[in-house]
Amino acid sequence: MNNIKLFLGLGNLGEKYTDTRHNAGFWWIDLIARGHNINLQNSDKFFASIGKSSNAHEFYLAKPNTYMNGSGKSLAAITNFYKITPNEIVVIHDDLDLNVGQTKLKFGGSHGGHNGLKSIFAFIGSQDFWRLKIGIGHPGEKHLVVDYVLKDPSSKEKDLINESIETSSKIFNEIVSGQFEKAMLSLHTNK
Repeated sequence: MNNIKLFLGLGNLGEKYTDTRHNAGFWWIDLIARGHNINLQNSDKFFASIGKSSNAHEFYLAKPNTYMNGSGKSLAAITNFYKITPNEIVVIHDDLDLNVGQTKLKFGGSHGGHNGLKSIFAFIGSQDFWRLKIGIGHPGEKHLVVDYVLKDPSSKEKDLINESIETSSKIFNEIVSGQFEKAMLSLHTNK
C-alpha cells in the first residue's frame, strides 16, 4: 500500500482560463490547499505552483504553469527531484466521458484523448499513476470538444462540478494514506 506523495491538478494558467471546464483539476487542488493551509508558491524549477504539507504525512500539491499540453514537463521535474514513483502520484483532471457532477478514482488506463495526460505519458513514460477524474460532460460532437473544454460551464453545471469536487475532497485522507479501496467505495457509492 503506497502513500501518495504528489497531487497534480491539471489546467491552464491565466485569467482567461480560470473558470473554464478544463481547469477542474486546478479547482480541486485549490480546495485541498485551503483545507490543509498549504500555500502554493510559483516555482520556475518545477514549472508549477507547488506547496508541501506540514503534517505527519508529507505530500505535495501542484498546478503546472505550462498549460495543459505541457503538464508532463512539470510532473517530470517534480518527480525526478523528489524521487516520486508513478504509483505515488494522483493526477486530477476534467473528464468528458463522465457526466457533469460525477467523479471517479482509478489507476492506470489510457489518456482518452486528454492532452494533459498525453503530455504526462510522454514525459514520464508511464500510465501507472492514479487519476481523479472530474466529470464535465460531453458536448455531443467530437469537433466541439476543444471549444467546450475551454469555455466556462453554465452556472448549474458549475454548481454540480463544485459539489463533486467537494465530495471527492472528503476522501482525501483515504487517498493520501493509500486506502484506495475505501476511497473508491466512498466516492463511487456516494452518488
